[in-house]
Amino acid sequence: MSNVAGARPLVWGGDWNHALTGREYAGSQGGRRAVLAALDTLGLEAPTATLPHAIEDLLSIDHVAVPLGIEATASRVSAQCDGKRLSDHDAYVLDVEV
Repeated sequence: MSNVAGARPLVWGGDWNHALTGREYAGSQGGRRAVLAALDTLGLEAPTATLPHAIEDLLSIDHVAVPLGIEATASRVSAQCDGKRLSDHDAYVLDVEV
């Protein structure tokens, strides 16, 4: 993390394999705590934290984090076409006010 700690503005996104709130299905509670600590250290927040996963009743494990205070609206784009899944991951995107 020391390589990116001073980089600004910093955006961090990808498959984190952890829900940040709610039930933990893919990762672990320890892993979740580590991810949340990294967000805190880097001064980031993940607007994707409360978006649904493709599996009903779960929350996303894929996230995009932006600097604290940035106005960002997160949305999920289903990776489904003609009733078939294209991936086991949906796309998560942010609309950001700069």
